[in-house]
Amino acid sequence: MHSGRTTFLWGMLAGASVMALALTGTATGSVVAAASTSTVKVVLENARVRVRDVTFAPGTAPMHTHELAHVGVILTAGTLVFTEPGKPADTVKFDAGSVGFREAGVTHQVTNPGPGPMRVIEVELK
Repeated sequence: MHSGRTTFLWGMLAGASVMALALTGTATGSVVAAASTSTVKVVLENARVRVRDVTFAPGTAPMHTHELAHVGVILTAGTLVFTEPGKPADTVKFDAGSVGFREAGVTHQVTNPGPGPMRVIEVELK
């Protein structure tokens, strides 16, 4: 029999697991998940594009795969570290207003080593 505290802790663990799975969104395209409390909000979607407002909180998001090619527009200056399996980590300093492109099928983990969040608009190409 579990004490009330043990039941609460198991419930918290289960809830965190469900949220992590929900935020990985593998059925809907590319992903940024919440290990670092990063957030993803779809702000426009149609037959040709999906536009996501992504905020990378300080910390590390889980490894994930981008199913769609996308253009990223940096809204907040900062640094992100991209780690791909079998490759050395790539640390990139971004200025506000800079733009980048990633092909579909990229698997990586993103870390924001800075003290504050970084915000990016991702335009995924369908």
